[in-house]
Amino acid sequence: MSWKSYINGYQSYLRLEKSLSANSIEAYIHDVEKLGQYLDSTGNGSAPGQLKLKDFQDFLRWINGLGMTATSQARIVSGLKGFYKYLLLENIIQKDPTELIESPRTVRKLPVFLTVAEINAMVAVVDLSTPWGKRNKAILEVMYGCGLRVSELIGLKITNLYFNEGFIKVVGKGNKERLVPLGSTARQEIVYYIREIRPAIVVRKGNDDILFLNQRGAKLSRVMIFTIIKDLGFKAGIKKTISPHTFRHSFATHLVEGGADLRAVQEMLGHESITTTEIYTHLDREYLRSTIIQFHPRSK
Repeated sequence: MSWKSYINGYQSYLRLEKSLSANSIEAYIHDVEKLGQYLDSTGNGSAPGQLKLKDFQDFLRWINGLGMTATSQARIVSGLKGFYKYLLLENIIQKDPTELIESPRTVRKLPVFLTVAEINAMVAVVDLSTPWGKRNKAILEVMYGCGLRVSELIGLKITNLYFNEGFIKVVGKGNKERLVPLGSTARQEIVYYIREIRPAIVVRKGNDDILFLNQRGAKLSRVMIFTIIKDLGFKAGIKKTISPHTFRHSFATHLVEGGADLRAVQEMLGHESITTTEIYTHLDREYLRSTIIQFHPRSK
C-alpha cells in the first residue's frame, strides 16, 4: 500500500470518526505530507511502519533547517503522532515509532488583548449612519460578549439564539456544540439587527438561518470579518496588531481578571484542555509588583 493510500484512509478517519473541520483535516494531512516530502527528497521508500526513530530525528533536523519555528515544528510532530495513532488503531502497524520523539520546546506567548477602553473606542468609531455599520456593531458586541471564534461567528444561526434563556448555541471545532451566555449588550444589538436591518436584506438561498449576512444576502466570509476589525482598529487609533481572535482573547482575559472560575471560562471558550485556558491567568505587571512589595518578607 502506498503512502497516498494511508493518507487517504487517515483523511477519512479524521472526517468521519473524529468529525474534524475541513481546515483541521487539511492541517493534519499537511503534516504527514511534509514527512512524505522529506522521504522523497532522501530517496527513502520505506512504508510508515518501517520508519525508525532515527528517520524521524533526521526529519526534525530537516524541517529545522528549513527555518521553521519551534511552534511549527511542534505542531508537525503532534500531527505525525496523530497519524501513527490512527495506524495503530487500524492495525496497520504493531508499534508506534513516534512514541519516543520529543517535540521542540516552545515559548508560550501571551495573547494580545484589548482593554475595555480600547474595545469601547472601536465600538465608538462604527459608522451607525449605515445599516452595515449597525450590523458591524452587533458583530463586535457578539465577539467580545461571547468570545466566539471567527468561524463560529459567521456560522451563527438565528435558530440557535435563545433569548429567553439568555444563551446562544455555538458550533465549534469538530462540530462540538456548547452553550454560551448572552450578555444584555450583545442581546440588545442582535435584536436590533434582526428587527431593523436584516429584514431589508434579500437573503440568498441557503442562508435563511444565518444571522450575519453581507450585502448580497449571503454568509459573511472570514476575510470580511478580518477587514472589519482591521478598519475599526485603525480608525480607533489602536496600535496593537489585532484580529477577530483578539476579541476572544479579550473576552477570556477580562473574565479571568475579574475573578471568573477558570473551568467556567474553559467551558465558554470550548477548550478541550484547561491548559489552553490557563494562559489567560496572566496578570498586570504592576499588580504583580505591588503584590510582592506588600507580601514578600524581604520587601518589608
